[in-house]
Parts: sequence; structure tokens; C-alpha cells
Amino acid sequence: MDRRYFLLAAMALGGCATVAAPPVAPRALSELEALYGVQAGRDALTIQVSSNGCTAKSDFAFFVERRGEAVTLAFGRKRVDACKPFAQGKTELVFTWEELGLSARTPVMLLNPLTAWTGPGA
Repeated sequence: MDRRYFLLAAMALGGCATVAAPPVAPRALSELEALYGVQAGRDALTIQVSSNGCTAKSDFAFFVERRGEAVTLAFGRKRVDACKPFAQGKTELVFTWEELGLSARTPVMLLNPLTAWTGPGA
């Protein structure tokens, strides 16, 4: 993934709703993993992602960008979960603030889209 895609995604998410997004923005957003949930804790950030049963933390990469006081964070899947489950599920992945290179008190804008969990096999 290229830093330009993340920048375009940030611009698309931060833009006004009445202004059309640039044509490249949907592709940039499709590169980011849709998350079922996010929880910022004292020691770590926990994300919920889709899983067929073989998803591991090592299957994900993260990207942190600092511009002055603004910090953006994005997660992308490096490898597809190739397990063959009966029904698709989800899993939680925990990234410590230290691992992300951030302080727990740093405000962070997450660039990944959020989607509703509708249950297994839905």
C-alpha cells in the first residue's frame, strides 16, 4: 500500500459531505480492512475483524502518520484468511500502544471503515 492512498482516504473522510470525493478515494478505502469494532484501552487498542478461523495478528500491518498534532492510524490485511469455515466469524486483535509507537493519551483518527457485525454466516 502506498502512503498516497492513506492520504487520499484521510482527505475523503475529512471532507465536506457536499463535495464529491476524488475518483481514487474508493480504491484507497477498499485497501483498508473493514472493522467490526474498536476499543481503546489503557494499554492497547483492540480491533475486531472478520475471520474464517485462521486470522492472526501477523496477518495485519498498520500505518501511523503524524502531521503536527494530528495522528492517523490505518490497518490493512497482508494475508487472506484461507480457512474454510462453516460460517464466517470474527476475532479480536490487540495492538499495544508501544507496538503502534503511540502514547495511550495521544488522540488518534482511525481511517478504517466500521461495519456492523450481523452474526455468523450472515
